Amino acid sequence: MRITVVGIGKVGFTVAEVLSKEGHDITVIDRNSSFLQDISGSVDVIGICGSGTDKNILEESNIKECDLLIALTGSDETNLLCCLVAKTMGAKETIARVRSPEYDNDLSLIGDTMGLSMSVNPEREAASEILNILKHPSAKNIDVLANGAIDLISFTVDDRCTMCGKKIKDAFKNPKHHILVCAVRRGNEIYIPDGNFVIQKNDIAAVIAPKDEICDFFKGVGLPYASAKNIMIIGGGRIAHYLAREFDKSRINVTIIEKEPEVAERLSFLFPNTNIICGNGTNRSTLLEEGIAEMDAVVSLTGLDEENIVLSLFAKGLDERIKTIAKVNKTVFHEVMKKLDIGSVVYPKYITANRILRHVRAKHKMVASNLENLYRIIDNEVEALEFRVGENSSLIGQPLCELTIKPNVLIGCIKRDGKIIIPHGDDYIKPNDLVIIITKICGISDIDSIKG
Repeated sequence: MRITVVGIGKVGFTVAEVLSKEGHDITVIDRNSSFLQDISGSVDVIGICGSGTDKNILEESNIKECDLLIALTGSDETNLLCCLVAKTMGAKETIARVRSPEYDNDLSLIGDTMGLSMSVNPEREAASEILNILKHPSAKNIDVLANGAIDLISFTVDDRCTMCGKKIKDAFKNPKHHILVCAVRRGNEIYIPDGNFVIQKNDIAAVIAPKDEICDFFKGVGLPYASAKNIMIIGGGRIAHYLAREFDKSRINVTIIEKEPEVAERLSFLFPNTNIICGNGTNRSTLLEEGIAEMDAVVSLTGLDEENIVLSLFAKGLDERIKTIAKVNKTVFHEVMKKLDIGSVVYPKYITANRILRHVRAKHKMVASNLENLYRIIDNEVEALEFRVGENSSLIGQPLCELTIKPNVLIGCIKRDGKIIIPHGDDYIKPNDLVIIITKICGISDIDSIKG
C-alpha cells in the first residue's frame, strides 16, 4: 500500500517504521526538517518538509495515489483538517489521532461526517490496557481477543508458581481448565513451546484462556488473583483522566497525585469520587504520606520515562506485592528495563502503531480467510492474529495433528458458534471459525500461509 504519515513525533516515527518493515511505500510529512533527517537515516521512507494541511505539500506527496493517510501531529484539529483535505484530494482512506477527552463522546459522529476510516487515541488505548492489567495482579500485560471472550495474559514465573520446573503438559492440576501456554521469553530468547517445554523461574509466559477462567488459573498455579482495590496514580494527564472516568463509577479507592494546581482542580471537579492530591508525586515524603505502602497498585504516568521507572522500583522496594505499572515512551533502554523488576510497562506509541498495523493488514484480505485483528505480545516480539476462516481455506476439515505447520507457529484457539476451543490434535477447523494464531513470524496476513 501507498501510505502517507503526517507528523513524525514518537508515535509517527514508530508507525512509519513498523509499516515500512511490512513492505509498504511510506511518505512522511513534517514541518521539522531535523525530524525528517532522523527518520530518513534509519527508515526506508520519502520525506517532505511542510504542513499536512497544505494542498501543495499533499500534491507533492502524490496524494491522489495514496491508499491511506495517517495524521499523527500533536494537534487534534490539525489531524482532522489534514484528513479532510486529503480525502477531498483523492486519498482513499484516512486515520486521525484524536487525543482530547473533550472529543471522546463525539468521535463516531466526527468520523462518520469526515469519512475517517478510524481514529486513534494513544492515551485512551493505554488507559484501557492499564485497566485490564489491574484486574489481574499477576499479569504483566493483557490483550482481550475474540470480541472479549478470550484473554491473552503474560506473567512472570516465580517461586510461588507451581508451574515452575514442570513440563507444560504436566503443569495444570485441573484438566477442566482450557488453558494454553502459547509463548515464553527466557532471557533474550522467545519460544513458541510444545507440551514438553519445561517452565523455569523468571520465564515470562503468555497464556491464552477464556476470560472467565483466568482468575481460577492464577489461583491454581499459586499466584495472586484478586483485582486491585486501592490504587495510586502518579500524574494527572490524559491517561489518568480516562482511568479516573472509569474508576469514578466503581467502588475502587483511587488516589491521583498531580503537581499542577489547575490540572488537579479540574480533575477534582470532574471526578468527585476520586481522591485528588495536588503535590509532587516524585517526592518520597508525599508518596509515603498519601499511603503508597498500603496500595494494591501504583500506576506511574508522569511525563518522564525515568521518573516512572524509578517510581515503580520505589513502590516495589516498599512491598514486592504492590502491582506496578509504568508508562514508557522511549525504547532506548528497553534491554536494561527487562532486567529490572518494574512490573508492567505500557508503551502508548506501540499500542497506537499496532492498532494501525491491524487495520492495514486487514486490507490485504485473502479469498480463503480474513485477518480481523492483530496483537503483539512479549515486548512486541510475538504476534497473536485473529482470522475468520473462509469457505475455500485449505485448512478446513483436517485434524490438526495431520497439518504440517511452519516452525514458530501455534494454533492457539478456535471460536465456533460462541464456544471457545483450546485445540488438541484431533480438533479441526470449519468455515467461519475465528482462529487465533500465535507466531514469531512477522507479516502473516493469510491463515493458509501457516502451512509448512
